[in-house]
Amino acid sequence: MQRKNDSRMTTVRAVAAASLCAAASLVVWMTHGTKIAHADGDFATQRAEYAASVRKTYDFRFGKDQPFLPSNAQIEGNDFIQPGAFPTAEYCAHCHQDSYHQWRQSAHANAFREPFYIKNVNLLIQRKGIQYSRHCEGCHNPIALFSGVLTPNSHAKRPFDKDGVTCMVCHSIAKLQSTYGTGSYVMGIPAVMVDAQGKPIPGEVSFNEILAHPDRHAQAVMKDLYKSPEFCASCHKAALPRMENDYKWLRAFSVYDEWQNTSFSHRNPLTFYTKDYQSCQDCHMKAVPLVDPDYGAKNHQIASHRWTAGNTAISTYYHYDQQTKKTEQFLQEDRLNVDLFALRIAGQPGIIAPLGTVAYTLEPGATVEARVVIQNKLIGHSLIPEQRDFYEAWVEFLVQDASGKVLAHSGYLQPNGQLDPRAHSFTNRMIDKDGHYLDQHEVWARRSVAYDVTIQSGRSTLVRYQFHVPPDEHGPLTVTARVNYRHFRQDYLDFVLGKHHPPYPVVRMAERVRTLQMGSNVPEPPNPKDNPTWMRWNNYGITLLDDLQYADAAEAFEHVATLRPDYPDAYTNVAVAEIPWEKYASARSNLEKSLQLHPGNPRALFYLALVEEKQGNLDAAITDLQSVVQQAPKSRVALEELGHAFYQKHDYATACKEYQSVQGLDPDDLAAHYNLAILYRRLGDKQKSAQESALFAEEKLDPMAIQPAIAYLHTHSLNAEESVPWHLHMHLAPTEPGAADLVETQ
Repeated sequence: MQRKNDSRMTTVRAVAAASLCAAASLVVWMTHGTKIAHADGDFATQRAEYAASVRKTYDFRFGKDQPFLPSNAQIEGNDFIQPGAFPTAEYCAHCHQDSYHQWRQSAHANAFREPFYIKNVNLLIQRKGIQYSRHCEGCHNPIALFSGVLTPNSHAKRPFDKDGVTCMVCHSIAKLQSTYGTGSYVMGIPAVMVDAQGKPIPGEVSFNEILAHPDRHAQAVMKDLYKSPEFCASCHKAALPRMENDYKWLRAFSVYDEWQNTSFSHRNPLTFYTKDYQSCQDCHMKAVPLVDPDYGAKNHQIASHRWTAGNTAISTYYHYDQQTKKTEQFLQEDRLNVDLFALRIAGQPGIIAPLGTVAYTLEPGATVEARVVIQNKLIGHSLIPEQRDFYEAWVEFLVQDASGKVLAHSGYLQPNGQLDPRAHSFTNRMIDKDGHYLDQHEVWARRSVAYDVTIQSGRSTLVRYQFHVPPDEHGPLTVTARVNYRHFRQDYLDFVLGKHHPPYPVVRMAERVRTLQMGSNVPEPPNPKDNPTWMRWNNYGITLLDDLQYADAAEAFEHVATLRPDYPDAYTNVAVAEIPWEKYASARSNLEKSLQLHPGNPRALFYLALVEEKQGNLDAAITDLQSVVQQAPKSRVALEELGHAFYQKHDYATACKEYQSVQGLDPDDLAAHYNLAILYRRLGDKQKSAQESALFAEEKLDPMAIQPAIAYLHTHSLNAEESVPWHLHMHLAPTEPGAADLVETQ
């Protein structure tokens, strides 16, 4: 099996053999790059000596008692630790060869050394100082953070940089600090063994010792929390604190919160579809067949330590072909559904929908609007969940005649690798205080986001295209819609690698092709890629609901009810579309139909409670919301609504408890901060009220931040169009433009 750039097994075995020479009763760690053997009791002394030497020159920019800020990461003892206290990945590889080889090709293993990250973090260091990089390294290079090398003029050896998030980083975490993210974990003292009394033995021990006591090894390196989604949330959720950006608290990304709100989490009763429970690990650490010897295997399988997701750039850069292939396969595993749902032909009434199920006529010279519905079907978070400003997913729309000639094209790649500036792209635009686009991912300078386009899990989006049929066309026409993905947009690739680099992978995640005949078109058998007709209408209704087209959304959901009169959510969905435009009587009627089909359904009860609140029946609303919370005790939105209902009844103590429960799920919930500030004051606790008020003020949106975003959109008309949910892609290129036709996108 090919493993380019991996450490060869001969190297691994050599390291293992050297370690075996150490006596079984000794602990091995490294101080200032020198390997020394010590007895157990000496570790605390050695750490104290090392920490004292670091403190002499360390820049405590953010407080003497907070050496690791702006990262939230902490370590037991709240002091520096010698980097050699963390056993190396090569040491672990002696017994876990398969896990090691998977890890070596992963984004975790390369989290610090890969050029796409290094280029960006070096910008931060150049502009603000290395102290500010602690915010990043709590997740990208924890050993650097805790060893105290992230300070000006540090000359410490850094062999750990090549390993980023190494085995013993994750497997040394002792506990979590709620779900703040940005490294909200507490690192324990690294240990691969505990003694007979269950006390951790710091550092490396001989392999003979581990093999003699595998239960003690497991006790040291495995905890139940490692299998929880909250464990992943400690880094896969992030915020920019005031000390990092000299502005105010800003959410950076929140994959964990997105997952909480999906059907996969079984915590949110308001999702449109019901899915089997899946945690982060269920999706990204699936059991795979064993390839190399590994003591961690069970039934010849092992939890994948590749963490395949969307990063094809790292594996491409390092020529990890196997990782690239597995990542591409992962992205194409039915994650999305593309539906050429409807046509609107100028001069003809209404829309032709769902396409393929109804007859229609298409004549030469017609102006046609195609409506493409894209469903986030099996992703447990948004489409591009983290830093979507420099990743790239987009819709490609193509119309060709019978000879293959391109009549209309959107979402093509230009000769220089740039994406068609008119493409519908799932991205955002980060803007600084002067209205300039931060095209090099300078998150510390961000003040606002000009627009943000994505598809949340279980939801759908609608993309509309207009094209013209040539007057002499005899047909047929072939219409293709697909979603493409590229890890890093071309501008960022060029920034990191220079303009002359090999092309990076573009993955076709999903597509749908339909043939349009000139003249009469008759219904056709469904394609295996198509959703059932009722679901196609349902997804279309979801898109209209999210685009604030409430009347049209209600009509789409009524089609679902006609096709599936036994489907409770059809009536609930109609009500969901009716509530925003205050059709409460009709909404109540539809919710009652839903509850007749599914008594006690928490989704229908939640929306019925909203109607009851609006109609002044707080007692009924509270009863229904309590039923929802009983069925979904970790539903943030249900707890918030219940807290609001108790507040309206002037039951401030109970309302307070509900909002405290919300903060237990998300300590940065803005509504909880706001309402608790009021509730604590009314309960006479001025200190807690002031604390919550301060947190609300710090974390709420800056009302003036919209000004630089408006300034940017004012001078970037194509981006301004994309910022409007309900827009039409017109003037599609009949052919791909040459270099002379490139349009400035930024």
